[in-house]
Amino acid sequence: MRRRTLLAGALLGTTAAPALASGTARAAAPGPSVTRTGRTTLDSRAIYFVSYDGLVNNNSFQKNGLLTHKGHQYAAWYTADRDAVVARRALGDTTWQTVRVGHTLRYDDSHNVISLGVSRTDGRLHLHMDSHSDGFTYVKSVAGLLDDPAGTSWTPNRFGAPQSTLDGLALTPQFTYPQFVATPEGRLQLSYRAGVSGNGRNALAEYDGTRWTALGEWSASTGTYTSEHGSSTARNMYLHGIDYDRNGRLHSFFTWREQNAAVMCSGGGITNHDTGYVYSDDRGRTWRNDAGTVVGRTGGADRVSVTDPGLVVDPLNPDHSLMNQESQFTDSAGRPHAIISYVPGRFGQCTTDYVADRTAHGRAFHVRRSAAGTWRKTEIPVPLNSSQRTKLVLDRHDNAYAILPYGRIAGASAASDHTDWTLLYDGAGLNAFGEVVVDETRIAQDGVLSVMYQERSSGTTPSPLHVVDFRLPA
Repeated sequence: MRRRTLLAGALLGTTAAPALASGTARAAAPGPSVTRTGRTTLDSRAIYFVSYDGLVNNNSFQKNGLLTHKGHQYAAWYTADRDAVVARRALGDTTWQTVRVGHTLRYDDSHNVISLGVSRTDGRLHLHMDSHSDGFTYVKSVAGLLDDPAGTSWTPNRFGAPQSTLDGLALTPQFTYPQFVATPEGRLQLSYRAGVSGNGRNALAEYDGTRWTALGEWSASTGTYTSEHGSSTARNMYLHGIDYDRNGRLHSFFTWREQNAAVMCSGGGITNHDTGYVYSDDRGRTWRNDAGTVVGRTGGADRVSVTDPGLVVDPLNPDHSLMNQESQFTDSAGRPHAIISYVPGRFGQCTTDYVADRTAHGRAFHVRRSAAGTWRKTEIPVPLNSSQRTKLVLDRHDNAYAILPYGRIAGASAASDHTDWTLLYDGAGLNAFGEVVVDETRIAQDGVLSVMYQERSSGTTPSPLHVVDFRLPA
């Protein structure tokens, strides 16, 4: 039987703020708010097909489909004729410059997203795309392209030819879920899954401005997990994200997905269970549980396993259609926050159709570590009305925002300890399909929340792809 650490408490109440010393005054930080400031169109006819209940241009686990660097914003997508496109605009501009990078989407699979990364050591833009448990395509720009965007033309010759390796580094024949993350020193890391759903391992590669190096795998697919219904001996760890805080700690929330459906109450559910958390203080080489105990080493024999102690911060069995790859963020103090979603027990203890049951009864929850080091959890009182994922961001005042399916936005204030969740924007007029992509990097630069979404369509009829901007509290 597995060992685990339980979440400290359920839906906890507000913690009172400390009293001010006599004779002092302090302006209260503003609460969460969003003001829509504009919308731009990336493509009036972007490719549209639904697979795995999602769109290839708008899967929330893209990191990053939309990003900001040195006053310019970058986006990537597939056109109606399946070409991969990368675009840029100066912040505040309403028009985008576009470049086709020479790759054509191979087949209709919404996992084959395009992810963007920036290597600050040499000013390159990196694109990773078209991979679901098989090969991948990689494109990188010339050096310095992002260092002086205003003075550098945006043309196809600024990008190299598509590759099936990382400059000769092959990695794995079963590659999925590329996520770029920059280290505090400016190196670029690529997180990915080796293997397949239900039997895969997380791994890292790193680019130092000269070459790519494989750091190796850091999670294990082996070990025995046992529920009240049965056991499973293979699985994979699905990440909610992988992010450095301002102090250089690397954080990752995750769920486990079992290979054997015998662990569920019904074959129509999904074998995801438990929300776990690990961190690294040495750039992803060594992984620790919440208590600080080493539970895995990247590239070594000891990898993070379902049987390791102290991983689980919110326990949940596989009977509630817990979603994988939801969302995470860190606050100004480096504390980790996550969004998870599932069907709460008040709607029954056994989901029999995870899409239908999540759409009818799914709820999102905000999980975070408190200043005291305990874990807290609050339900967001807005029904999902969708089987899909929610994104999480925090503003400069540590107010939290959940960008729900269809572009709806809920917020909670730091002053309430993030317990006062309310709907701030209902998504009216967007006609968004479902999941959205969020520019996680822009908020710290100019206090704007940018959301990329695609309009709902039918069948394979192309539809508009947009970016809508919201001003957050200054």
